[in-house]
Amino acid sequence: MSQTYWIETLGCPKNQVDSDKLEGTLLADGMVAAEGPEDADLVVVNTCAFVEEAREESVATILAIDDVRAEGSRLVVSGCMAERYGTELADALPEVDEVSGFGVPVTLGPRRGAPALDLLNLPRPASAAPWAYVKVAEGCDKACGFCAIPTFRGPQRSRTVESVLAEVDGLGVREIVLVAQDLAAYGRDQGVGERSLVPLYRQVQERVDRVRLLYLYPSEMTDQLVELVAASSVPYFDLSLQHTSAPLLRRMRRWGDGAKFLDRIEGIRTFRPDAAFRSNFIVGYPGETEEDHDDLLEFVEAAQLDWCGFFSYSPEDGTYAAGLDGEVDEHLVSERLAELRELQDGITAARRDGLVGQRLTVLVDEPGVARSHHEAPEIDGVVLVPEDLAVGELVVVEVTGAEGPDLHAAPVAGSSA
Repeated sequence: MSQTYWIETLGCPKNQVDSDKLEGTLLADGMVAAEGPEDADLVVVNTCAFVEEAREESVATILAIDDVRAEGSRLVVSGCMAERYGTELADALPEVDEVSGFGVPVTLGPRRGAPALDLLNLPRPASAAPWAYVKVAEGCDKACGFCAIPTFRGPQRSRTVESVLAEVDGLGVREIVLVAQDLAAYGRDQGVGERSLVPLYRQVQERVDRVRLLYLYPSEMTDQLVELVAASSVPYFDLSLQHTSAPLLRRMRRWGDGAKFLDRIEGIRTFRPDAAFRSNFIVGYPGETEEDHDDLLEFVEAAQLDWCGFFSYSPEDGTYAAGLDGEVDEHLVSERLAELRELQDGITAARRDGLVGQRLTVLVDEPGVARSHHEAPEIDGVVLVPEDLAVGELVVVEVTGAEGPDLHAAPVAGSSA
């Protein structure tokens, strides 16, 4: 009888790709997926370690799974926490049978000198959904003051175009979401002019109906890339801004300011008025003043982004910010977060209301649930449609209502995507 596995994935889409690659190796070893962690011979928790909140969630998940897993099963912790904390994590969690860093084979028994795996280029199974993430690079060469990713993910390491396209071809999906820690810098480590995101984007476009890009640093967005995305069927811009106050951004070791960001957003909207925008911002970075906070509030009001995430600053060992003065009181951080979230909730609701009556082309992800170009999978709202629409189909719908972040829509008779 075949051994069974269960993989629990936490964190960002890049982690999900790693889990898919791991699943491919387990399937190749003859294992089969279990119905849940309580039924599996091997349980893997692919952890996140980006901020303290993510680490707490990872530990809580490990302990919860340990409570329900079958007697005699093997519990393995993988991912960012395993890579970053290794021995420390193993000592702190005796419930865990193995701590497996990046590229270390996950096993049903003790490791015996098995060669490390290159997760980035491992094959993966076809996607069960009509969309899939594809990670095009690992690591990051940037030195943002708050981020520890380069210390455990390493410098940027881009895949070849050929390997990315081969993975796209094997997934059998209609939408590809390209991801990386620094997506727009794809190929730079392979030599200037030798690889870049623009030709890769074009070649993926030739293979699937929709291509979406996640995590674009504003300083890396060339006019050519912006024009290509804006002219595509998915004019969706996920901009990694983090803040808008120029002095605070310099303290974060990042480029730009609110005025530059607004100029770019307004330029895109002039070319493509229905473009969708998402960004994330850090609140309470060391030295953040009331003036900095007001600058961010003014930007959020002016930019009218479709989606925004706001996160409290988390001090990370080994980062530049960990040694900075100017700690912001946690109660003040909470107040600033609440103010920003309330403002953005109103903006998001208004932008969703503004889509009522419009016709959109949606991809049906599962019965009754679809997405237009306005919604990235898993992080944004969805479009609720009749359950008889076929999964995987592109359908023209008319939006009939909005409910919080979600839309209601009905198919348009006689229209085809």
